[in-house]
Amino acid sequence: MGPLAGLLAAMGHEVTGSDVAFDPPIGPKLAEWGIHCVPGFDAKNLAYGPDLVVIGNLCRANNPEARFAIDNGLDYTHIGGALQRFVLSGTRPVIIAGTHGKTTTSALTAGLLDAAGLAPGYLIGGVPRGLERSFRAPPRTRSLLRDAPPPFVIEGDEYDTAFFEKTAKFLHYAAEVVVLTSIEHDHIDIYPTLDSYLWPFRELVSRLPAGGLVVANAADEQVVRVVREHAKVPVYWYALDGQETFGAAPHWLLAPSAADATGTSFDLFLGGVAAGRWVTPLMGRHNLANVAAALAASVHGFGVEPTRLRTALAGLHGVARRQDLIGTPGGVFVYDDFAHHPTAVRETLLALRTRHPGARLFAVFEPRSATASRKFHQDVYPESFGAADVVLLAPVARDLPADERLDVAEIAAELQRRGGDARHFDTVDAIVDDLARRSRGGDVVAVLSNGTFGGIYSKLLSALGSRPPQS
Repeated sequence: MGPLAGLLAAMGHEVTGSDVAFDPPIGPKLAEWGIHCVPGFDAKNLAYGPDLVVIGNLCRANNPEARFAIDNGLDYTHIGGALQRFVLSGTRPVIIAGTHGKTTTSALTAGLLDAAGLAPGYLIGGVPRGLERSFRAPPRTRSLLRDAPPPFVIEGDEYDTAFFEKTAKFLHYAAEVVVLTSIEHDHIDIYPTLDSYLWPFRELVSRLPAGGLVVANAADEQVVRVVREHAKVPVYWYALDGQETFGAAPHWLLAPSAADATGTSFDLFLGGVAAGRWVTPLMGRHNLANVAAALAASVHGFGVEPTRLRTALAGLHGVARRQDLIGTPGGVFVYDDFAHHPTAVRETLLALRTRHPGARLFAVFEPRSATASRKFHQDVYPESFGAADVVLLAPVARDLPADERLDVAEIAAELQRRGGDARHFDTVDAIVDDLARRSRGGDVVAVLSNGTFGGIYSKLLSALGSRPPQS
């Protein structure tokens, strides 16, 4: 919703918005983009009679501003409706979908298409590194390089659209190119079963028009099943060397070569033919898969020659809050990462272990999302922290019944039974105090949360930075 507000403002509309808070990284960007932000929800915020009210999916039916808009006959819609009304016409929409990797793959795809001269429009649900903003309006004239509609890259979320439209957001984006990165049961608050979670992905793939295409992860069994059963358009598969591909032959195969603090090198094979050694500043095998997806979408979706993308790839650094080094107070490397699903936690910690192979790695985890807060992955989380030397667990951020709530004390106990160093805490301040006491220069602290984590970031940087020099 934040980048959408910025996009509409950049297209010449006057945009205002309300929310309970305007936290980083998007909050400060809204002011930079010229959005008038109003804390809290109140019907009087709409008394002036805006031409359109865009209602986000976190708003409930009793939200005072949503109620005012609906009850007083104001024109209202959801994010998909706004994009259809103002943005998507005359473009070739590229929808980056999947449980994991959407934001990074969207930023990579937009950056690669831009470097190829296609001037893509895009809407990314984060702050990309290497692109000027989280959004760009599509050009209103066709590219001089191609007599074809310009690309518009959208991070496609499977979460429901609004309280008055319960289908997945990405089903409203008029997809012509779909990138499917992964499918792993998530958002259990609205998709209680795996089959219910698979439904929107099946619909997304099956609705593609003639002339559409799918770029799909051959190393994900659910992706392979959904695409094989429902795609009626050409499919281009990607994978990493050595991965099980469930019978799908990868057109794009990446073989990791070396990794250090500056990034990762890999050998690229296209249709089984070597295409040279490439470099990305991103770390981790999950990010190499994101790279493969973005390259394939650019080449097959828009006819870009692969050789034109090599230099551009080396300059694309992903997005904020993904292995984001936010400081090195007292020589401790402090990273912020959005990871909250067990798979994302595992891959993030493995990537940081690769980046800092000899360091002691602290994992600091806050269960905040609807899925992470529940017991759904209770038995999986201990495995996810396997790459960490020390695990510090915060309380569950949601108010849930005890029989539904993730038991962080039990996760800590299970890690201890396995011989690990794990503890759970009642407050953010207690976590900060423990880190300030135990960490030393050269250690790595990975703070994992999809929210603000009680302001832990500034508290931790301050606590570590104010310690006396260590001998």
